[in-house]
Amino acid sequence: MTKVIDVPPSLDDQSFEQVFEALAPLPPDEKILIDARRTRWASPYGLTALLTVAQTRLQKPALAIPESDDTATYWARTQFFHFAADLYEISGKIPRARSTEDLNVLLPVTPVAKTEDIHRVVDKIQNKAQAMLIGGLHLEPSATMRFTMALSEICQNVIEHAGRGGWVAVHAYRWQKRLGRKVVVISVCDAGIGFRQSLESAHGPRATDRWDDGMALEETVMRGATRFRDPGRGQGLAGVRKFIHDWTGKFSVRSGTARIAIVPEWDGDVPMRENLPFFPGAQVQITIPEKVVP
Repeated sequence: MTKVIDVPPSLDDQSFEQVFEALAPLPPDEKILIDARRTRWASPYGLTALLTVAQTRLQKPALAIPESDDTATYWARTQFFHFAADLYEISGKIPRARSTEDLNVLLPVTPVAKTEDIHRVVDKIQNKAQAMLIGGLHLEPSATMRFTMALSEICQNVIEHAGRGGWVAVHAYRWQKRLGRKVVVISVCDAGIGFRQSLESAHGPRATDRWDDGMALEETVMRGATRFRDPGRGQGLAGVRKFIHDWTGKFSVRSGTARIAIVPEWDGDVPMRENLPFFPGAQVQITIPEKVVP
């Protein structure tokens, strides 16, 4: 019997926990249907994580696409269905994908599996990022270079830690309900080995009573630990943390059963969540808010 996983009407990094919770008890070879018919909106996190879910299944899952024409059309224009068509048995009519030029999609859904992919991601986004960060979010011109560096570091993290490819997307929109300002959101999701297993592959489990996904995230995200022994590696996420602090942005990383976050004053999230439903790999989100101009 096929297990139906309901997708929330509004799909973001918070509401996606409902999907993870429904998936966690299921064996990977159980047939599932991801039912997104009632979904009206999805963040870049939601779209990239849906692709990641399909990669974790041994039997090809089914996907019921949103019934709303506007939503389905938007998903098509973000290139989501271009990749979902290979990963899911899709039910529902997929709208014809048109140009994303008039959308606030800085980077459509894009696979990241090797270093060359990161170069292409950075090349694609530079001009759009400059216009959005300076003209849309009122950040300083220097923010563009630091933004692309942060994006590159997060994608590089997939290659170094995941052990398999992932997905990246960057959208800009007005976050009226939670912030009342424009934001740029970067999401990078993979279904690889995760931070804990990545560190264990080189160093073994830490000799402590508390060696778990939460501690692995603290070691990697906060203290720059890496599975590589050569000096200088592992500073990428530390650099991202500094950039995010300067922009009063938010940075969160979920891996295994834990999620760590750099939380700005404008957000009510908590720095660490543990004992979450297990999901493979790592799911990263960066949110950069519009600067408040006096």
